[in-house]
Amino acid sequence: MSDDQGWVTAAKRSDLAAGDVLGVVLSGREIALYDLDGDVYATDDVCTHAYAKLSDGFLDRDEIECPLHAGRFDVRTGKATAPPCTDDLQTYPVRIVGDAIQVKLA
Repeated sequence: MSDDQGWVTAAKRSDLAAGDVLGVVLSGREIALYDLDGDVYATDDVCTHAYAKLSDGFLDRDEIECPLHAGRFDVRTGKATAPPCTDDLQTYPVRIVGDAIQVKLA
């Protein structure tokens, strides 16, 4: 099996500025990409509490705040860190290949 199995190019590295969030759709999945001090992380882009795009939220250090009810998640682990959010987010492995941000979906 190839090491490239399941990796999908999500964006150019230059599209994601330091401390920024970018929402993308990959194979029908809504994914949020985060830049934390030069490291890139990926989670589902939809809040687990109520439908809201986390990429429209506020990134504070390593947490994304949902724009709808101010619940928070750790973008590195997907862990829900503030109410009303109690269910964790799915996270995805990320790698940088040249200028491409790639996310492993499978």
